[in-house]
Amino acid sequence: MNWIEEALRIGAALAAGILIGIERGWHLRDREDGSRVAGIRTFALLGLGGGLAGLLGAKGQPLMGGTIAIAASAVLILGYARSLRERHDATTAIAALVTLTIGLLAGLGSSGLAVASAAVVVLVLAMREELHRFVAHLDEHDVKALARFAVIALGVLPFLPNEAMGPYDAWNPWVLWWVVVLVTGFSFAGYVANRTIGARRGTIAVAVIGGLYSSTAVTQSLAQRLGSGGDGGAEEAGIVLASAVMYVRVIALMVFLAPRILWPFIVVMAFPSLVIWLAADWLYRRAPRCAGPSPPGNPIALKPALGFLAFIAVAAVVARWAEGRFGQDAIAILLLIMGSMNVDAALVTAGGLPPSAISSELAALALCGTILANMAVKLGATIVYAKGKGTAAAIALGISMVALAASLVVGWLKL
Repeated sequence: MNWIEEALRIGAALAAGILIGIERGWHLRDREDGSRVAGIRTFALLGLGGGLAGLLGAKGQPLMGGTIAIAASAVLILGYARSLRERHDATTAIAALVTLTIGLLAGLGSSGLAVASAAVVVLVLAMREELHRFVAHLDEHDVKALARFAVIALGVLPFLPNEAMGPYDAWNPWVLWWVVVLVTGFSFAGYVANRTIGARRGTIAVAVIGGLYSSTAVTQSLAQRLGSGGDGGAEEAGIVLASAVMYVRVIALMVFLAPRILWPFIVVMAFPSLVIWLAADWLYRRAPRCAGPSPPGNPIALKPALGFLAFIAVAAVVARWAEGRFGQDAIAILLLIMGSMNVDAALVTAGGLPPSAISSELAALALCGTILANMAVKLGATIVYAKGKGTAAAIALGISMVALAASLVVGWLKL
């Protein structure tokens, strides 16, 4: 280890301490002189001390480095003991210990991670009012919903095998459970957004963001909210908007994954894209203009999410069966089947095919057909899960499908 690398490690530790110290110093600026245990200088020295301790450990002196870290921690505990008893606020004390830890991290060689951690610490500390305001908006339903989603996303997913299994090796448990995480995650995100920024704007935000990942999952989530008696008002607009965003997302992905298919694809998709965006705008304008949060409900409806998971699992087996049955002679049919459950998967498959396997025009038509099949799935989800309360969204999706089908017919005739 040369001296330049050592200097960079110590510099990162010192910078982290100064960065956190600036925020703490500003936050405690109104305290009386002598009442502050640590300010910017102390935090800078904590970062520097942690860096030196980490560097000693990295250079073969772990006992000496550990002694320095323990001694610094003991000084902090003694220094903050009175403040903790009188003010019952451990934030600055914990921030000081974290600063020491970040300094150790930098000294041990992870300078980039240390500086990034310091930036996150500053962000969390600086957002005190915003975080407290957010927590103040929560109630018992919100906390329980967060706990349920944490179990779904963090208590189950990491322990599932990430490998193909089942009939035709069509099931990957880790990937399939992601369907549940997406559906419940979008539902929970919409619930939080509705409670914080208002039902109308929150639903639209979730539709736009979710449409960039899985418009099908967003559709199922919003339709389920409608069917369960959700009264936000913008769910129908969100269902259509998620599909409109999906149109744009597929075009953007095609630029990188299948550029040879891009132009014929745009020619076919131009008119249906215009139709669905106009429909989404119309539904948004007619949505009730409620600015307040929606009433508490059940944001983590696991039963519909598991039903959606079962559909995806069956569709995966059907797709693998069709691939083995028809082979390369029916690539377009295979793309259609794949696209009914995952448009992106069909797009990746088409982009990986050699030009000799399928012409760009036919591939474009097949991919547009996958979108039509996927739209049919979303239309069905809207009808089934919304239980008659998503009529306007279903009509808008249907009109877009008619426009897309017409474009496909014209493209097929020209081909």
